[in-house]
Amino acid sequence: MRQFTAVVNPAAGGSRGAAALLPLARLLREAGAEVEVEHSRGLDHARTLARRPAAIGRVVLAVGGDGMAGCVGGALAGTDAPFGLVPAGRGNDFARALELPNRPEELAELLLNGRPRPVDAIEVRSAFHDRTVVLGSVYAGVDAVANRHANNSRLLRGAASYYAGGLRAILAWRPADYRITVDGVRYERRGYTVVAANSRFYGFGRRIAPDARLDDGLLDVVVINDAPKPLFFTVMNELKDGTHVRRPQVEVLRGREVRIEADRDVPYGADGEVDAALPVTARVLPGALSILAPNGSADRPAD
Repeated sequence: MRQFTAVVNPAAGGSRGAAALLPLARLLREAGAEVEVEHSRGLDHARTLARRPAAIGRVVLAVGGDGMAGCVGGALAGTDAPFGLVPAGRGNDFARALELPNRPEELAELLLNGRPRPVDAIEVRSAFHDRTVVLGSVYAGVDAVANRHANNSRLLRGAASYYAGGLRAILAWRPADYRITVDGVRYERRGYTVVAANSRFYGFGRRIAPDARLDDGLLDVVVINDAPKPLFFTVMNELKDGTHVRRPQVEVLRGREVRIEADRDVPYGADGEVDAALPVTARVLPGALSILAPNGSADRPAD
């Protein structure tokens, strides 16, 4: 019988963390599993809380949103420690890419009896931020500005904060000149954003990289080049179903290591939490994380 330690981010979605964990923990305990609960004081503390139980063979559960998933999952990357995710944030994009069940009964069954499967992670290095490991994506440009606005919003929550933050960021954005180096090959582009994606989804369910796979050992590098702002709003709308990649203004590159630079102070983000400035290097860590996820979900292309 597996034993669990749940690391909870009390700030994720207000009370959603506790609301998501309570019925799940009850089901796990009724099945005979032991469930410990640890409340983090922040992401660095969450990493520490995750490493201790993982070292003695317990399944570590990240309870929160994408930032918590990336934080706890990143702390366990490169180990054999099994990892589980209890979605309780605003976007839950990594859980969406894994196609995790929403019902507590189905998630409990997966956590108790599912087989861990390897998925990739992303090592992130920057002069302005210590080395860290995340799971979903690294994005540099207007979307990093939008995410900053969403995180700082006091009036709006959930999808509304993302949409309002995106609108504010786009209206004030001026195109940047990017230098993108993918596996040693340099590209120069002018535009809105560069996204190094491990997961298909970011920004509250938007399919930024519709063909990305979590277990192929590659990053999908999505470049949205310069375009009139009305057209860019159309591209943003097409992120809902991933059809934006058919436009000539959108380019998709693939590689194991991506370095992103720009001609000015351009912010980048990662998994909704990291907030720093370019340059940044993202490198895939193939099969670095052992996660309890439905069979086939990690390598299924977008619909």
